[in-house]
Amino acid sequence: MYINATGYYIPTARIDNAHYTAITGLTDEWIVKRTGIHTRSRAGEGENQNTMAIEAVENALPSLPYDIKDVDLIVGAAYAVYDTVGTVGHIIQQKFDISDAKVVYATSACSSFVNGLEIVEGYFAMGKAKKALIICSEHNSYYSNEKDEKAGHLWGDAAVAFFVSAEPCAPGEPQIEAIYTAGLGNVSKGPQGVTLRPKEDGINMPFGKDVFIHACKYMINALDKAASAAAGLESKDIDTIICHQANLRIVANVAHQLELPMERFAYNIDTLGNTGSAGAPLVFAQQRDSFAPGSRVGLTVFGGGYSCGAFVIKMPEA
Repeated sequence: MYINATGYYIPTARIDNAHYTAITGLTDEWIVKRTGIHTRSRAGEGENQNTMAIEAVENALPSLPYDIKDVDLIVGAAYAVYDTVGTVGHIIQQKFDISDAKVVYATSACSSFVNGLEIVEGYFAMGKAKKALIICSEHNSYYSNEKDEKAGHLWGDAAVAFFVSAEPCAPGEPQIEAIYTAGLGNVSKGPQGVTLRPKEDGINMPFGKDVFIHACKYMINALDKAASAAAGLESKDIDTIICHQANLRIVANVAHQLELPMERFAYNIDTLGNTGSAGAPLVFAQQRDSFAPGSRVGLTVFGGGYSCGAFVIKMPEA
């Protein structure tokens, strides 16, 4: 599969740690030491999952090498939904008047984007689609409880859009070499590790240590499998690694286990917070032009529930 264009939208508002000191008493030093987060992005009045998704798609259009109406598959992939009936995919289809496209929604916590990408891969393999748009828009602040001392200070809002095709559509397109996903609901805390129950108490992470331990383990495992399928490689052979943007300490732990310097890892959690399943692909979209020609970029994620996934991108040669 080939990446034809990427786009993203990040709300302009930034919420600093002092905001949470006033609410929960957690200090800037405490939050930074445990999460690496200094600020987080926050959707403004009138913004939601749908509006951010539209902005992300608009951001991608100038570099799209074909008419958006040529898209024959739209996949919405996220967990912080605005509407579970008229999904974000349907909103995009309506906004851009994309006729006859299949529209589906995929959710697997913070692995949602990678699962959505694997759905695209399946449609392509069956010959049921040739050009797809995958949209991941996470409005975490719509659900988060800022009074929650364990996780209320983690969440950021953002959206990312990838246009992908079964065959190349223009010279110099990055290639998705391999995708791997796995459900881990039977591992440790599983579905109790992270919850989002809108009618109860929003997003909760009651077992942060358990999430941390399994995220570090399974992100490496998932990337190993994707790297092996891509080119017979291991995680440590990937030129740039983008981990799920849940916690900078998780990224540092993965780096430590792989015996790699932090310079080999790209991230944005320090300024944007945990933007859910949008986080890792958002880093790629933001930093796409900085990756060396011919290099490989590995994105690896872990989702509450539990789940994991990874994919490897080969950047075009110079």
